[in-house]
Amino acid sequence: MILSGGAGARLWPVSREALPKPFIKLPDGETLLVKTMRRALGLADGNGILVVTNREYYFLTRGEYEPLGKTPPALDFLLEPVSRNTAPAICAAALHAAREHGDRTVLLVLPADHLIRDEEAFRDAVAEARKLAAEGWLVTFGIRPNRPETGFGYIEAGEALSTGAFNVKRFVEKPDLAAAKAYLAEGRYTWNSGMFCASAVSIIEAMRTHSPEVLCAVEATLAATDYDKVPRILAEGPFAKAPDVSFDYAVMEKAGKRAVVPANFDWNDIGSWSALAELTDADAQGNRVSGEAVLIDAKGCFVQSDRMVAAVGVEDLLIIDTPDALLVSRRERAQDVKTVVQRLKLVSHDSVRHHRTVHRPWGTYTVLEEGERFKIKRIVVRPGASLSLQMHHHRSEHWVVVSGMAKVQRDKEEIFVRPDESTYIRAGMAHRLSNPGAIDCVMIEVQAGDYVGEDDIVRIEDKYGRT
Repeated sequence: MILSGGAGARLWPVSREALPKPFIKLPDGETLLVKTMRRALGLADGNGILVVTNREYYFLTRGEYEPLGKTPPALDFLLEPVSRNTAPAICAAALHAAREHGDRTVLLVLPADHLIRDEEAFRDAVAEARKLAAEGWLVTFGIRPNRPETGFGYIEAGEALSTGAFNVKRFVEKPDLAAAKAYLAEGRYTWNSGMFCASAVSIIEAMRTHSPEVLCAVEATLAATDYDKVPRILAEGPFAKAPDVSFDYAVMEKAGKRAVVPANFDWNDIGSWSALAELTDADAQGNRVSGEAVLIDAKGCFVQSDRMVAAVGVEDLLIIDTPDALLVSRRERAQDVKTVVQRLKLVSHDSVRHHRTVHRPWGTYTVLEEGERFKIKRIVVRPGASLSLQMHHHRSEHWVVVSGMAKVQRDKEEIFVRPDESTYIRAGMAHRLSNPGAIDCVMIEVQAGDYVGEDDIVRIEDKYGRT
């Protein structure tokens, strides 16, 4: 089971609500979600992979999975209409697994935003956890600390259950620095990774005992969910009533039969720009650069940008540049980036939600320029994909094809538009753009009218089920 989502706060401005941390590319060009999917495929053994994510991320997630391997196992989805934290999500997965595969099914719960490089050690830890899960234990994975970290929760190990696992004595909230140093010295504490392994029936019964309000809400949700419709979107009414609570708090901190497998693999939750910076090699002055930069008399800085950045006489800075937002911060203040996002939310700033490049089921569009009564976009439509049949009340559109081929429906007329050719869509005209070719169709769209907002779309028909 892969848990994927998030608000995109700590890695803003690259991470946004519409493109949270699992979908951002690391320096090697892969996303955290793809890496988690590869990790899951290595453990699937012919079994299924279930993704629980927000319904808005369905097409993005499916697009990340499809290129992996020649014949990867089918990907199952439970789509959340609203975010309710990890306890309702894991509860829904357990009830779904019990319904589809039997209540003894063992679930391995993997957040989609973790980076693990030692795959062999990870598989060994999972094998140990799977054995305990089959015996009815609720298992979590503890990360051996290498520093006195105050940003993580801790797990104190009790008596040994096997050569590679321990009974959980207690969970500890994020400590102050003095306590974190003491935990590191004692050697009995590990970081709480947020990964779990347990049978469906163990999760359900633990919910029934320790968090019945979550179980009740999620049972009502699955009962009201249309199981014949794929992908399955959880019924919004009852799911929205589920408590917004973590699986740790709802179950793991209260359950009796719980175990921890201390991990011998590397682990990084990429929880800040400082953590992400560590994935890029440093130069002799401790600077790390992803993109293009000229650094003069600079030390200990991290720069990520798609365009040239020059920094002179600065130290220990984070400089993160995107087409519509720039972040400059002291490295030790990396965790405070989420405060910036909170401030932007108060004024409903667009940079909280979207990038200039927005992903859609059919491809992407990028806003190149926008002003009073006009907007200019670069639109990319994947082979075989098509926009919805739609119309606009307030704007007309002029399309110029740059590469590939476009099949355009205008009311009842169909035409093909090739590179260097164009077509015009007047306000009120039903229209659709499709890509019948084998390469991306790239075009420039010029909108003009009294209103050019994205909500001036009346969808008449859509192959992706959008309304």
